[in-house]
Amino acid sequence: MVPKRGGCLFTGLVEDIGIVRGIKKGHLSASLHIESSLICEDLKVGDSIAVNGVCLTATSCSSRAFYADVMAETLAKTNLGLLKEGDQVNLERALQVGGRLGGHFVTGHVDAVGEILSIYKRGISTEIWVQIPAELQPYLTPQGSITVDGTSLTIAELLPSSFKVSLIPHTLEKTILGLKKTGDLVNIEADILGKYVFFLLGKGTENKERELTVDFLAEHGFI
Repeated sequence: MVPKRGGCLFTGLVEDIGIVRGIKKGHLSASLHIESSLICEDLKVGDSIAVNGVCLTATSCSSRAFYADVMAETLAKTNLGLLKEGDQVNLERALQVGGRLGGHFVTGHVDAVGEILSIYKRGISTEIWVQIPAELQPYLTPQGSITVDGTSLTIAELLPSSFKVSLIPHTLEKTILGLKKTGDLVNIEADILGKYVFFLLGKGTENKERELTVDFLAEHGFI
């Protein structure tokens, strides 16, 4: 029996690189036509799919391609509004119930668009610095998880308005991050755990004095 796929929940492990075969733009929306025979193997109308880390819904699908609608807010707040015919995109189907979680929990709800500041080779790894809005920084932690264009990565270094990730050759080959260059815009989703901890701590509110302790995490079910 094939495990059922969940709703808008992903792992950040990119399954395939799709190709945008068409974009039909409406007044306040767009319809994407994306080719990927691997993704379409068991894709059905109504299924959730992450496109560059953005949770979309398949509105039509065949054995080789699918269509998905993109609303105005999504076009404005993610890099999907910049897509052109022929562009490549990271694709991931929704997490299967009972499946292995190799990355981290990803919702497909993009928090911000970041700009690639620099790309450097260091040994077998490629280090990428990404600039982010300062208001996103409190949700991030060094060595914590982050999603960049739908790819689950680890924050290697964190500054107030930027972070660094280190990519292995496999990630460069199997995702579109290997095609990126300085100045490109990428979709960023902070780890949901960091966002919930920030909310519970009440930073910037009357609970500002509360400290993050092992007892606090245990009390609220994080450990």
